[in-house]
Amino acid sequence: RSKNRLRIAKGSLGMPECSYRAARLDGTTLEGQVEGDNEATARAQLEAQGLLVFHMRRKGDRSSLALVSGRGKGNISLQDFLVFNQELLALIKAGLPILRVWDLLIERARQPAFRSVLEVVRQDIRGGASASDALARHPVYFPELYIASIRAGEQAGNLPEVLYRYILHLKLMIGLRQKMLKALAYPAVLVGASVLVILFFLVFVVPSFMEIYQDTARSLPVPTQILITLVETIQASLIPAAGTLLVLGIGLRLWCRTTTGRSVWDRMLLRIPWVGETLLKQHTIQFARTLATVLSGGTPLVEALQISRGAMSNTFLAAGLTGAVSQIREGATLGASLAKYEIVPRLALEMLAVGEETGSLEMMLRDVAEFYEGELDFRLNQLTTGIEILLLLFMGLVIGTIVVVMYLPIFQMAGSV
Repeated sequence: RSKNRLRIAKGSLGMPECSYRAARLDGTTLEGQVEGDNEATARAQLEAQGLLVFHMRRKGDRSSLALVSGRGKGNISLQDFLVFNQELLALIKAGLPILRVWDLLIERARQPAFRSVLEVVRQDIRGGASASDALARHPVYFPELYIASIRAGEQAGNLPEVLYRYILHLKLMIGLRQKMLKALAYPAVLVGASVLVILFFLVFVVPSFMEIYQDTARSLPVPTQILITLVETIQASLIPAAGTLLVLGIGLRLWCRTTTGRSVWDRMLLRIPWVGETLLKQHTIQFARTLATVLSGGTPLVEALQISRGAMSNTFLAAGLTGAVSQIREGATLGASLAKYEIVPRLALEMLAVGEETGSLEMMLRDVAEFYEGELDFRLNQLTTGIEILLLLFMGLVIGTIVVVMYLPIFQMAGSV
């Protein structure tokens, strides 16, 4: 009994355990527990083994478990997070006590789940924790880049300046996302409109002609007979086909939420002609802006790359960046490491290599982001214009063919008369 008690005492006095979910470089996932003084130490241990950490929580942390497992309310929008940081900056500049700042932020929070998180953060700060440590316990709401920025501002004593720099970064990321959504929205509307118009012709217009030609079905031209057969098939299988597509869509969405599915899907998107190049430019801008922001706070390159990896929305590129970090730890340059895993375009690699050699990496990263923002605007204009022309031609060709084929019997009758 005494030995058992001794073991329990030692276990209770040992380092806290953190549960994690991570991925290897080959795309396989694993779950387990690791010991560490805190979450940052435990994460560093796993990353040193070449793992890409997706989620991590301390054992017994129920609030973090609820958020990670999806039972929480989820993330707030980027716009709401921007407003939150603008309010935080204004209150800090006003010189209010830190607890009073959080009281006012809690009062102004509109989302109940986010308000609850802010209340927990206020309690941790009141208990003696720093703002960065208190915020780091809620990674669903506060990304790693944000925590690193707050921590750098606390250590350097220039928190307002760091917050202002992060707000500028957030505005640029919001603008980039809105630019992509705006570029994709118009082609999506055109595709939807084209499908609806074609279905309207096939389901409502063509059957009207079929009733007229019902008595002369055997003498109809071959193209008209083929179209009538196609319409009858569509009418008979419309509901089952719609149900099948719905089930497939839901299944694809659920599969993409898994770690393996998301990685495969992100890799496939990058290999689609035109679309993949456009997405790579977007991720290059995102990566360059984020890394420049982290480096400007005085963070070392390896740690800055780890933070930037967490800000990348493409899991395939994020996994490649994990491998690049391992290469840099072994002494490789940033440009050579990124080139091995094809994370950014070749021109960006050359610009980053020049920045490393001249000691102006941060400035060169911003130049890379600005250059590819111009490239992205041009490519999006090309993409949307090309899709618009192709869809209009396709819709006109299909509808014109349907009209001509349905009027063929009338043309034949007129010719015989």
